[in-house]
Parts: sequence; structure tokens; C-alpha cells
Amino acid sequence: MKNFPLIQHALTAVHPAQLLPPHLHRQAHLLTIGPVGHDLRHGRLFLVSVGKAAVPMAQAAAAILGDALFAGIGITKTMGNGPGAMDNFQWFIGDHPVAGERSVRATTAVIHFLAQTRPGDLVLCLISGGTSALLTQPLIPLAKWQILNRALLASGCTIQEFNTVRRQLDAVKGGGLAQRAAPAQVISLILSDVVGNDLAAIGSGPTVLVDETPQDALAVLRNYESGIRNYEGGTAVYDHTLELLTSDPKPAFPHLTVEHNPWASLSPVNLLIGSVREAAAAARQSAEDSGYTAKILTAHLEGEAREAGKFAAAIARDLPPGHCAILGGETTVTVRGNGRGGRNLEVALAAAIALGGAANVTLASVATDGEDGQSGVAGAVVTGQTVGYGRALHLDARRYLDNNDSLTYFQQIDAAGYAPHLITTGPTGTNVNDLIFIFHH
Repeated sequence: MKNFPLIQHALTAVHPAQLLPPHLHRQAHLLTIGPVGHDLRHGRLFLVSVGKAAVPMAQAAAAILGDALFAGIGITKTMGNGPGAMDNFQWFIGDHPVAGERSVRATTAVIHFLAQTRPGDLVLCLISGGTSALLTQPLIPLAKWQILNRALLASGCTIQEFNTVRRQLDAVKGGGLAQRAAPAQVISLILSDVVGNDLAAIGSGPTVLVDETPQDALAVLRNYESGIRNYEGGTAVYDHTLELLTSDPKPAFPHLTVEHNPWASLSPVNLLIGSVREAAAAARQSAEDSGYTAKILTAHLEGEAREAGKFAAAIARDLPPGHCAILGGETTVTVRGNGRGGRNLEVALAAAIALGGAANVTLASVATDGEDGQSGVAGAVVTGQTVGYGRALHLDARRYLDNNDSLTYFQQIDAAGYAPHLITTGPTGTNVNDLIFIFHH
């Protein structure tokens, strides 16, 4: 981190304390959420906050809402330093990246919480990355749901494809949470962790009405059939899920649709408050303040992590001295080995291999939530010398990459005293995809 102050600038720019206040204002009884005005005298105000940024988002909102807030509930992955004093607010810890019993119990509590709403009430939802696993009521047994989720995570499918399946097999996704808040009005402020900012994909769209059918989920499952069946227990889960999705009559998917909303005049309002582009813009400004000519090349980077790493290394080789290139997005990893790592670590190791001794080049890949997969770190920074460090320790970088074992590789060269490669931030309180920084010094 000390060598990359622009990482901290990027994270600060997309922290809820910065992003939420411009979209939420209260003056006496008048509440303004984005372009929507609401008279607080007409009913009670409820707050639901879910995701990795749930605590800081709720804190920022509660500071503005004050005594107008009737009650609140939240689900997050970790409480960090805790939410502090928040009157009449319930907090739950859920499971991530795969939903478990804690997520199901917490979601049941949210559903019970929303059952008390009446006409005239307002439910303000704060949604951030991680919501798909933290807020869940699967329509198949939890054990099978977990296998399906793990198999899809390992298959290399995109988050959009993953969430298409989850929306069709979970009662609170794809508008399901909004259904349970009726007859209250629902307005959501959303922090995007999805490339392209498709609101229905962020947290699987719990307050977004979708025009989807089981056939859409079937198409994704069939595309990744081999990977699911090859996962331990995957064949039985795949067959069970296909039977459910193709049953006649169709299974009852309790979602609202755009055409069949019994509370049409109260259709949920969903407002995007931040994404990886804001983080990239702050990083660009930080690089320029340090004397670099900086440019954001894309905020839509996708694809296999190792291919993205090779692509980033190619950019590094062509970058003129004194320049910085920034890429935002989210790659995927198709798991082939049994090592430990994450998509950012895999990007970094693949880039280090492709740099092959290039001088005066530095490249970093970092997860803005501070958690790159299950690695315990945010990402890694590499140079043209990184693979040489490993070679001096008799480590074959290519073999570690092929085994999806990038974390172990970086841990060993760092332990040997070479320039620190692993980036550790801890949970950041935000989550807006990943960033790649490329410098030619």
C-alpha cells in the first residue's frame, strides 16, 4: 500500500461515507432520495442494508435520517469495527461467497421485518456487493444450493450468468425483496460490483423487477454443464435443478415482473450511487498529482484472469515512460488446480510471467473490497523482476499459475525478503470490482 497511495485514494472515493450523502437529503419532514421526494408524515421509514458495505452505508444513511428512521435491519459479511450506536437496528452476519445457514436465517429475519409495513410506509434499501450470498431464500435444499454455487464459481462463468441462475432459484432475488416490502414504497441506493452496472445483476437484483424465465437460467446451466457435473456432488444437483426448472407446471417462482406487479404505482425505484469508474477516476487524479500522465483505458474489463494479466503486461510494454494506465472491471478464474489464490493474484502472476524482465514497469491488481477470493489479501503488485525472484528460489511461476496457486508463489518470494508483492488492506467497507494499475517509471 505504501508504494501505491493511489489505491487508498481510489478506495476513499468509493467509500459509502463519500458516495451516499449526495443522494440522500432530509429537511424536516421532506426526504429526498436521488430525484424522488417523500413526505415522512405519510408513513414510517424502514431501512434495509445488505452487502459487504452494509455497515458504512447504514451508518451514512442513519446520520442523515436521524429520528425519521423507524427501524432498520442489516446483513453483512463482517462487522469490522462495528456499527456503533444505531437505535432500533438489528444486525446479522451472513455467509460469503457461498450462502449458508447464517444467510438463510438472516434473510428470514429481513422478511419478518418487512412483514410489518403498511400503505404509506417507505423502505430504503442499501445494496452492495456480496448481497447475492448474504441475502438468500433458495428454492432448492441449501446443501444442493451450496454445491451449485460453488460449481458455478469454479466454472469460469460471468457474474451476470451466475446471477441469472440465482434469480430463478431464490425467492428474494429478481425483485423478490421488493415484493415482501409491499405495500410500502421501496427505494434502493446501490453500490455496483458488477461490470456494466446492470442493476438486476448487483446482488442478483433483490429490488429490481426482471423479465426472465426459467429458460434463461437453463441456458446458463447447460453452457456450464460439464463443469457442474465434474464438481463433487454436481451431477445430482444439476439433474435436480434441471428437473425443477423444466417441470410442468412450472415451479412457482414468487417474483414480481414488470407486467404483473399488483402495486404498479409503487414500482421499486433503484438508483446507482457508485461504481468502479469513480474509483478509477480518483486513482487517475492521484497518479497525475504524482507527475504521471494517466489514462483510464476501460471500466469494463472481463474475461479469464490469466488472459487479462497477459493483456495488461502487453500494455505495460507499450506504455511510454512517465505514463500510467488504469483498468477497471472483474475477471473470472476457471479453477484447474488445487492451489490458493484469487482473480487479482492470478492477473498479477500472469502479468509477471508475460513481463519477462521488462525494466521500469510496475503493475498492480487489486480487489476494492480488500478480499481477493479466499486469499486473505487484496491483490498483488509485480514488476519485470518478480519471476526472477522466484527463479532464484527455484520456484517455477508457470507451474504455480497452472495450479491456481498464485498466493503461495507470492508468499514465498515475500518471505524470502524480496520487495513486498502482496497487497493487504483488510475489508475496505466498499466493493466496486477490481482495478489494475500499470506504471512505466
